[in-house]
Amino acid sequence: MSTDFEKIFDKLQAAVDRYDELNELISDPEVIADTPRFMKLSKEEGSLRDLVEAYNKYKKITDAIEEDKAMLDEKMDDDMTAMVKDELADLTQQDEEIEEEIKIMLLPKDPNDDKNIIMEIHGAAGGDEGSLFAADLFGMYSKYAEKQGWKIEVIDKNETEVGGFKEITLMITGSKVYSKLKYENGAHRVQRIPSTESAGRIHTSTATVGVMPEAEDVDIDIDPKDIRTDVYRSSGAGGQHINKTSSAVRMTHLPTGIVVTMQDQRSQQQNRAKAMQILRARVYDYYQQKETAAYDEQRKNAVGTGDRSERIRTYNYPQNRVTDHRIGLTLNKLDKIMNGDLEEIIDALIISDQAHKLEQLNNG
Repeated sequence: MSTDFEKIFDKLQAAVDRYDELNELISDPEVIADTPRFMKLSKEEGSLRDLVEAYNKYKKITDAIEEDKAMLDEKMDDDMTAMVKDELADLTQQDEEIEEEIKIMLLPKDPNDDKNIIMEIHGAAGGDEGSLFAADLFGMYSKYAEKQGWKIEVIDKNETEVGGFKEITLMITGSKVYSKLKYENGAHRVQRIPSTESAGRIHTSTATVGVMPEAEDVDIDIDPKDIRTDVYRSSGAGGQHINKTSSAVRMTHLPTGIVVTMQDQRSQQQNRAKAMQILRARVYDYYQQKETAAYDEQRKNAVGTGDRSERIRTYNYPQNRVTDHRIGLTLNKLDKIMNGDLEEIIDALIISDQAHKLEQLNNG
């Protein structure tokens, strides 16, 4: 057992003890009769199962290592000694690998990782070019979502005359969406020659991406008295009234000042439902960001999920290059990335985040 692993062994033993306790509880007829409690305990038991299996595998390997070491202390012929030494070397490597696996399993889980997300993409600096880049990012995430088997729904959008977006709001649903897209939160910078640029000069523009976990009632309790709702007529491009009734909705969360407007749905009722969905996610995200900021200030988190104003990535079209500034990763395949091939960047961000958390675990 490595010195680092010794430090976290107590945490591992506590998890194994809790797993045994949970198995007893979910076999108890009283618990089985209490469906909500049974479901909650079963979910916790399921979340610890892989860790306990890894622990049992680790115990078998360490027991086998001790047996091999004891055999080497006895008198054996050369062939037998060589065979035991080979097996010991193989077991030692397995032991190191399982220790690393267990460390990653023991890292604190982000409670939002399994959630769907609401993503907001805004054209920022650069006028028309910023709005066009926002549309390109929307295309990139749409293609990535399709490859992951996720579903995308456009909740609201504000298009520009050149075919870009001032902003677009999406709902992305599927398996572990937040766990993969949470690192996209921040400012994305593009360097390219705009189609309107006659002199061939490279322009720099930005679009911001906001990624918020979908918030349920159990996640955040918003008092109806804290929400002011205004209704007004929906208007299309150029300000024409596309609707004779007041179906558009503006919701303001008074304690935070967060405002959500919704006019894309067909009825006021649908607009209210969608506005509330986004408002709940934004308010939940607002309070989470405050907690995370205080935590990260203590821990000096290297990757994190980022502030929207923080420049996280540059997309350089002339050199077909994408650089993620948080981890110093540069890939010369911008064309493929814009086509939804985001796996390499996202995997690298996850690994970097895990490494940082492992360092904290070992030092803690």
